[in-house]
Amino acid sequence: MTNPLLSDWDNPFDLPPFDVIEDAHFAPAADHALKEARAAIKAIAENQDAPTFANTIEALELAEFQLGRIFGAFYAVAGADSNPAREALQREFAPKLSAFGSEVAENKALFQRIETLWQSRDALDLTDEQRRVLMLTRRGYVRQGAQLEGEASDRLREVKSRLSVLGTEFTQNLLADERAWFMALGEGDLDGLPDFVIDAARAAGEEKEAGCPVVTLSRSLIVPFLQFSPNRALRQKAYEAWGARGANGGETDNRAIAAETLKLREERARLLGYKTFADYKLETEMAGTPDAVRDLLMQVWAPARASAEADAAVLTEMLHKDGHNGPLEPWDWRYYSELRRKAEHDLDEAALKPYLQLDRMIEASFTCAERLFGLSFTPLDGPTYHPDVRMWDVTRDAEHIAVFIGDYFARPSKRSGAWCMAMQSQQRLAGDLRPHVVNVCNFAKPAKGSPARLSFDDARTLFHEFGHALHQMLSDVTYESISGTSVARDFVELPSQLYEHWLAVPEVLAEFATHAETGEPMPKDMLDRMLAAANYDTGFQTVEYVASALVDLAFHDGPAPSDPMQKQAEMLEEIGMPHAIRMRHATPHFAHVFAGDGYSSGYYSYMWSEVMDADAFEAFEEAGDPFDPALAKKLEETILSSGGSVDAAELYTAFRGRLPGVQALLKGRGLDKAT
Repeated sequence: MTNPLLSDWDNPFDLPPFDVIEDAHFAPAADHALKEARAAIKAIAENQDAPTFANTIEALELAEFQLGRIFGAFYAVAGADSNPAREALQREFAPKLSAFGSEVAENKALFQRIETLWQSRDALDLTDEQRRVLMLTRRGYVRQGAQLEGEASDRLREVKSRLSVLGTEFTQNLLADERAWFMALGEGDLDGLPDFVIDAARAAGEEKEAGCPVVTLSRSLIVPFLQFSPNRALRQKAYEAWGARGANGGETDNRAIAAETLKLREERARLLGYKTFADYKLETEMAGTPDAVRDLLMQVWAPARASAEADAAVLTEMLHKDGHNGPLEPWDWRYYSELRRKAEHDLDEAALKPYLQLDRMIEASFTCAERLFGLSFTPLDGPTYHPDVRMWDVTRDAEHIAVFIGDYFARPSKRSGAWCMAMQSQQRLAGDLRPHVVNVCNFAKPAKGSPARLSFDDARTLFHEFGHALHQMLSDVTYESISGTSVARDFVELPSQLYEHWLAVPEVLAEFATHAETGEPMPKDMLDRMLAAANYDTGFQTVEYVASALVDLAFHDGPAPSDPMQKQAEMLEEIGMPHAIRMRHATPHFAHVFAGDGYSSGYYSYMWSEVMDADAFEAFEEAGDPFDPALAKKLEETILSSGGSVDAAELYTAFRGRLPGVQALLKGRGLDKAT
């Protein structure tokens, strides 16, 4: 039988034929593609002709094309619609892909060709983009161990293979815990909950076949439950289950995985000649050093903690007035903060949500992209991996730019969080390939026939991930290795966080924040109050984030702790973590850091990018027009289209004329006056 993954994808945009792909197709397709890639690498390494940019670097860019195509489809499905077969495939593929990567990095003949080109680069008449690709290629090989010999090389291969397995196990354990837990609610337990939370709990109960409403560990359900439930005992039970993900004992416990991961990362860094894993990881980022990261985080920590402690005092007084003695606890914060927001700002999330319909917010994100960059979005029919998935053909001046894919609703088979990925990245070397970009979210799915309603934070997440998508869709480079979001980790969040600002533009909300039942726009006084309260509770939000980033840095900037949970506790005590706030991501469910190397020693990146996004949006404010055409064009030309073709600091300076300071971030979070 023909394997559809290895056949021509006969549809208008060469999308994966998910309608005919079966789980059984992935393993043989992967083996075929790996064999093909190995043959291509062997041919490059053994080429008897003198190395040239074309027969070495460009050939390497093309060598894994089929492999990337197949795994682009697989990882889209595995992350967003997992099942036991796909989880088994992930466990099978992780060591295979690691072994292949090590083989390529350790190929001495191949690296010698790259090194020859590097040493003679000034005589090669390369374009700036080619010179950048050559530098990045060589640097990548060196950082993967190409210059190691003998036992050190063998050991590095073992370490990388084991790390790939551990990352997969961490992710699957977390998904298993999130999928397994739910809390049944009796009819009396629904008292005080707004209709949208009750509807979500009933829908979750139907999905779980529980016979009653339930609270699950989906963020889109558990957070509003913690905000609105007056039942303190139920809030505590739900919160502690949420915080215990990955730390419940048994086969899905992630604590030993975290400890082994940190130990192996330290060993990897030392094998490559670095003092710590943080030194290794940050060498290629904008921050450059652990000290630079720590300096930024601590500049923000002090005012954020002061703001949070002031808020905690107010919330504690509210708790005591409710007849509860003792301190404010983490399961109390969201509940009393929501009551306070309603009292002080006359804002009730239950009243706001009908105005923030998912479809209208998608439309808003598209319209902003149209006004800024001239993009148009037309619904597209085609094969998808799940019935909830939607697709659009993205065009500009009738020219195809990309396929945008949105997968917005939570389900048990989807890992938590929100992310953007490209099943196909933009490039011109293998033909004029346009990107296939996927945004994945975990919004509560409404009852059939009802519109999905978002919180303002949900809407911000939608705009954030769409900012990543724009970075992919507007990419305009020759080489896939520097396409789209292939940039420094602490730069990659700039386009996404910058795009969030357009959600809060009053004219955008005035047009698209319309009531789900009446169609009426959000009343101006409500809109004004919502925007005026944009920084409400920002002390809490900043503290839970910065604490996570500081713990991540502490894990990697020094000897690996034998007990990560003890190290976490010591770090939180050192910085004076407020009692009623916990880390946004505790170690056993800190997927950013332990599901792979992506954000390891790099969770700070969101804040590093926020320094830039706050400053970058100020440029539009200074121009007096959030849709200023000249600035939008400059943003696309300098940042969104360039990928990794230019150093990140140079790209930002080209847009803004200088690098920013932390003050714009503190002002944007309302922390500039906190002490």
